[in-house]
Amino acid sequence: MDAHLDIRPEIAGALAEGRPVVALETTLIAHGLPHPQNIETALALDAIVRREGAVPAFIGLLGGRIRIGLSQQELARFAQGEEDVRKVSRRDLAWCLATGEAGATTVAGTMVCAAMAGIRVFATGGIGGVHPGWQRVFDVSADLEELGRTPVAVVCAGAKSILDLANTLEWLETRGVPVVGYGTDEFPAFYCRDSGLDLMFRVDTPEEAARLMAAQWSLGLQGGLVLANPIPAEAALNCDDMAAWVARATEDAAREGVGGKDLTPYLLARIADLSGGRSMAANIALLHHNAALAAWVAKAHAALA
Repeated sequence: MDAHLDIRPEIAGALAEGRPVVALETTLIAHGLPHPQNIETALALDAIVRREGAVPAFIGLLGGRIRIGLSQQELARFAQGEEDVRKVSRRDLAWCLATGEAGATTVAGTMVCAAMAGIRVFATGGIGGVHPGWQRVFDVSADLEELGRTPVAVVCAGAKSILDLANTLEWLETRGVPVVGYGTDEFPAFYCRDSGLDLMFRVDTPEEAARLMAAQWSLGLQGGLVLANPIPAEAALNCDDMAAWVARATEDAAREGVGGKDLTPYLLARIADLSGGRSMAANIALLHHNAALAAWVAKAHAALA
């Protein structure tokens, strides 16, 4: 697989020397946030990871290559919306390599590419999961399957609030994925700090998280793990307000016939409208928070190695 990778020299050097690297996705730039907030957030995440002592590695597909590390100009290309950029999960990787189509990696796509490059820690906003109404339409994010088979620790604010969180946790349990609260005993709900769903595992320091990662993979258990990091209290949204916005956005999506890969971006954009922009501010805050924690965990894991 290395034949398909272009790894920026700074990142290749860090990996060769055993220094900490943090993978970052590009779907949040191309599809998750509007311009110019998307490029501003991307540059902020790069700066935060560096400030906390790790090397950032945005991942995307350009020119028939998997790019591990992107320049500011390449990040701007994803952000500006001037060309069609495919959302790339595991399913889409071969297509983009074969056609040269530009691709922004999802959580699952980023995990696959990070693992190919030897990167063990990935920071994102929230993982995908089981969508409400899955009994009628079997809509389950590929992120959950990837977590069951790819050895990358995903630092996130839980799963997106638009999802069926209880069944998302059940799905992860079935696939043997440890879901670990960072400083919390409850599963975070993305914009909200608590979901009311208890977790079995908790760590309170990056070193504890790194030891868990090392134990998981030294046993030959090749799946990943979720490090669930609640949104900072000052940025969190009221859970009742959030539930009302999600319900309204879901109704609107059904009325307009939005589904499949377009559903999550639609719902997040509609919730941003309904919340008067508060959900976008919360999203950006939790992304910053997760990037910092991922850098700390990557440093602790590198120190163990």
